Amino acid sequence: MYRFQVRATTQPGDRIALVGSSPRLGAWDPSRCVWLQTDPACYPLWWVELPLGPADGTSGPLSSGEWPQETPRVEYRYLRVQADGEVIWEAADRNRWVPLEPQPLPSVLIVEDGEFGRIPSCPYGYFATPILEPEPEDLPGLKIVVLGSSVALGCSAWLLRGWAWLLQKALRERYGHRVRNLSELGATVSRTLARFDQVVVPEQPDVVIVALSLGNEGLATALPEHRRAVQRRFENGLRRLIEKIQNIGALPILAGVYPHGDYGPEQHLLLQETQQKMLGWGCPVFNWLPILDDGQGRWKPDLAFDPAHPNSRGHRVMFEAIDLSLLEPGQVLSARGKLAQSTAERIIFEDGNGFWVAAEIGRDQFRIVNITPYPYTLAPTWQSLQTAFQKSRLQPGLYIGRSDARIGDKTLHLLSIQEDSSVQTTLSIPADADLIFSPIAQFFSAEAVETIFEDGSLTLLKLSGSSKGSSDPRPRLCVINRSNHEYNIHPMWKEVRAALKALPSGVYEDPLYRDAPFRTLMIGEGGLESRVKAAPNSVMLLEYTCALSDIHRVAVVPLGDRCAVRMLLYKLEYDGPAFPFDLTRTSNLADVADMIHHDFQGMWDPQYLRYSPADRRIYHSKWTSLSFGHELEEGEDPLWDMSPIYERMRTRYTARAKRFLHVLEKADQILFVRTGGCQRGAVIDLMDKLSAKRKGKPFLLLIISPQSSDEFAGIPNVIHCDMEFNPDRMCADPEHWQYCTGIMREILHSLGVSSRNLFWCPPQPS
Repeated sequence: MYRFQVRATTQPGDRIALVGSSPRLGAWDPSRCVWLQTDPACYPLWWVELPLGPADGTSGPLSSGEWPQETPRVEYRYLRVQADGEVIWEAADRNRWVPLEPQPLPSVLIVEDGEFGRIPSCPYGYFATPILEPEPEDLPGLKIVVLGSSVALGCSAWLLRGWAWLLQKALRERYGHRVRNLSELGATVSRTLARFDQVVVPEQPDVVIVALSLGNEGLATALPEHRRAVQRRFENGLRRLIEKIQNIGALPILAGVYPHGDYGPEQHLLLQETQQKMLGWGCPVFNWLPILDDGQGRWKPDLAFDPAHPNSRGHRVMFEAIDLSLLEPGQVLSARGKLAQSTAERIIFEDGNGFWVAAEIGRDQFRIVNITPYPYTLAPTWQSLQTAFQKSRLQPGLYIGRSDARIGDKTLHLLSIQEDSSVQTTLSIPADADLIFSPIAQFFSAEAVETIFEDGSLTLLKLSGSSKGSSDPRPRLCVINRSNHEYNIHPMWKEVRAALKALPSGVYEDPLYRDAPFRTLMIGEGGLESRVKAAPNSVMLLEYTCALSDIHRVAVVPLGDRCAVRMLLYKLEYDGPAFPFDLTRTSNLADVADMIHHDFQGMWDPQYLRYSPADRRIYHSKWTSLSFGHELEEGEDPLWDMSPIYERMRTRYTARAKRFLHVLEKADQILFVRTGGCQRGAVIDLMDKLSAKRKGKPFLLLIISPQSSDEFAGIPNVIHCDMEFNPDRMCADPEHWQYCTGIMREILHSLGVSSRNLFWCPPQPS
């Protein structure tokens, strides 16, 4: 019995029929057609079962070389008969056909006909009940296992007699080899690794042929940014399978990659790369790609049944490309010995799910591979992994890991190995990762390395000379954070600021994350002039990009009326050493303008200061809107003795005023920010005084106050936002503080201000 089935989308009332060369199929007369059936559970699949035999067949020349020309066959096409009786034939330049197998059939023969209107060049059919062909156990040759996916099982070849079936038959006849096909539908490298010990090891094979595909890994459907990861997972999985096969004393043979009907130019490039790598791994490879590929990653004409599978002709081409002499017993023995000598890496740990660690014999270098789609957290508490590292006897110290350069991922990873070779670091290993770890001395072996700062957790290395694989002599800085918390590296950290004077002045950026916040390091004559963040257990390379004079740095300077701007800059981490108006109250903008005009002379003069015990504030008698609320410290009694407070204010505000004047002179551009209500005349007066101080250099005034913007319309370089930032409410409500911070971030970014171009005033300007 033949069961013909086809997928056809129809309209209500339509039916699908079959008509063909046999009288049983209507002899090409649509009025005598054979009707197919469907049901809601299977639609759009339609099917019919017919008892066909040799009497129904015809013979004649066949375009395919897969069958003898005298093979009896039946030809046919499908019809779609509409509700009004109109007959629509499949539009094609050829008929469908199937060979007629000798009777009686051992089971129902299912003919998979694909889609209505798409007629394959070769038929595809298989018995509903798998037919096992027993193989003699007393064959004198080798034991060979085929470990692959659906193509290795023969899918889309007639009666599943694909390349592996043809190979099995040929090897039995030529060498007396026994071949067991342990392939699995939909197999991936991860799934194959997981079942290896269960299905392959008991066979005790002499040879294992690995026949997996990039298609099953998802290369055809993966987003462009994920395709390299798919390739990496596949290649790492194959390498691990090679190792496992060697460990059981067998010879690994790789069935090469092959096309896919949905591949494009990038997938084609990855396909070619993988094939070339496989050819260089030291084990025999069936080099199929050149004979199957149309030059664009897809199947050559008439070799495929569907996008993922070759048809019978394609399977025949794949088989004929196999050099059977590779499996001659002497050749197998020789290839196995050569491969064993070329292998220097050994697995020291694996979890059976696609995560493993391998160490190179005689070298302090190791690989961590994760071919799963999930990240792994490597931590000192992972006892079985710790034991494996301790047995490896790696030298203690810091190890830096990086993906293979071909991948394009240059992210660096840090591991600290202790004296007993155990792991001290907690580190996240990304999905689809292949990381090679080397000691710092080896990693930077092509460069002059100088430690310019070390505090036990944070290490700063000055790198000069060209790095591995590069002829670029520009200086670089390596920032190593071996702690479990983030490090904030900023100009107020005087030891670090001074240490970075060892590098040439200029702008240094992380080439991997140039647009990320706090990954731009600026070095001036006095050392560090920006804030940089180092993530926990991380390594960051910052390379010289340009001179400081080549970028346009913007200073953000608060002008009162209260401390709201300082609070927001703190949350944004844009805060540096304080300016005069950061922590004062100045309700009258005219007082602010006058203080700036007089370079703050008298701002902290004791003759103008008066303490109010009622509200614990210090008021100014010359600029009456000015008061100080953060100057008293615990244990002080200002009613009896103000001298320590006066002295502290003198020290603080002298430095703050000096910074303000330094920024006026040195910053490429300044954004002054004022909160609280203002009058138009006072704003114009302030702008005139700031213009005089800036001597023609650009600046903007941002006013944030709950009043109409019409008040400031037409004043050049003044921007107004009708809103209120209340420091009291922010202190009382952290969520509101965070909300206001988000608004402030948007405002600054809209004005082009970010951590990449922020002017950081030094704590003690020269």
